[in-house]
Amino acid sequence: MAAITDHAQRNVTLEAALAEARERYVAANPASLAQHDAARASLPGGNTRTVLFFAPFPLTFVRGEGAHLWDADGHRYLDFLGEYTAGLFGHSHPTIRAAIERALDGGISLGGHNRMEAQLSALLVERFPALELVRFTNSGTEANLMALTTARAVTGRKKIMAMAGGYHGGVLYFAGGGSPVNAPFEVVLAPYNDAAASVALIERHAAELAAVILEPMVGAGGCIPAEAAFLEALREATRRHGVVLIFDEVMTSRLAPGGLQQVTGVIPDMMTLGKYVGGGMSFGAFGGRADIMARFDPRRPDAFPHAGTFNNNVLTMSAGIAAMGEIYTPELATAFNARGDALRERLNDLAAKHGAALQFTGRGSMIGVHFARHPIRTPDDAARGDQGLKELFFFDLLARGLYIARRGVIVLSLPITERDCKMLVEAVDDFLSERGSLL
Repeated sequence: MAAITDHAQRNVTLEAALAEARERYVAANPASLAQHDAARASLPGGNTRTVLFFAPFPLTFVRGEGAHLWDADGHRYLDFLGEYTAGLFGHSHPTIRAAIERALDGGISLGGHNRMEAQLSALLVERFPALELVRFTNSGTEANLMALTTARAVTGRKKIMAMAGGYHGGVLYFAGGGSPVNAPFEVVLAPYNDAAASVALIERHAAELAAVILEPMVGAGGCIPAEAAFLEALREATRRHGVVLIFDEVMTSRLAPGGLQQVTGVIPDMMTLGKYVGGGMSFGAFGGRADIMARFDPRRPDAFPHAGTFNNNVLTMSAGIAAMGEIYTPELATAFNARGDALRERLNDLAAKHGAALQFTGRGSMIGVHFARHPIRTPDDAARGDQGLKELFFFDLLARGLYIARRGVIVLSLPITERDCKMLVEAVDDFLSERGSLL
């Protein structure tokens, strides 16, 4: 009975803390509130990108520079969200900006092939082991759709397997059983990091299964790395049954020079890219084995069509060449992600020092925040963490000028300094000291 009473009292205290944090937020951001109210007249809920919304209303940003953001009320924030991994290069990186300006000088929509598409594709084929041939799209969502439909076309099978809790774009959302606006694929959902159960599902559906798609580290679901045995089991089972294994590395490809496929040694049949690879411009790509991708060769009488007015747009091509050819070299990728690993270790040491029900997952420059003591191996494990504490953590950091994802994701960008990381560590230390009774 005492334990129940303590738990109830803690919930009351947490709700009071959240109410105070929300009130403080509303009082501090009248211009963002006014902008949100105005946007509701023409956008459903004032929103055109669901992940950016949070209650009571989202911030409106007016500019960014380096690792900093400024909102409509004049507050400056250290950007520890990094545009959900797309903002690897920070805001207005001079090399990327110069590349975009060069492209603008030559005209925007040329209506034909350009030299830059071949240059960017060569950089990516050299970089990522799975890529023998590649094609460009305009987003990671589009890239994943193209990879899945390609697998269905080459295998003649209709079903796809995704991971429960996975996310592969706006119409490929598999948390909570899926989304009403998902693409109408027949989907088999497998448990992430459960090799035996996932292989059993592949065996059961093999005759109808075209593809297995997954992130080698869950991104949106909590920065949860795939275990080596799990990836190896999927690779062996898909190869045995002629199922196309697709790694969605839209986020995770930034975590090592050749993506997580290079780190794990598990090379998929196809992979997808997006986000940062276009230097912060709208970008996506899908590719893989030459025998699969050759089906898009327009010289073939049986070629698959793949249109897209802006697939090879010169702004993205130029920015991508600068990003992948000049800035994010393999050497920099290695050093940068080592910094992220060191930061995660410092944060976990802090949580242990305070005895808090808090842990930080991920790899390299992507970090997941979980208010839980149980192991985080699946998106369901992450969902069972204390979401109230996660919200309070978000608002407390925001009040200190640190911007992370409301859902508990921290992403580093290249302009983030060691001093900036120290500020984050100090903020987390203060949160654990000040809110310790709630943890």
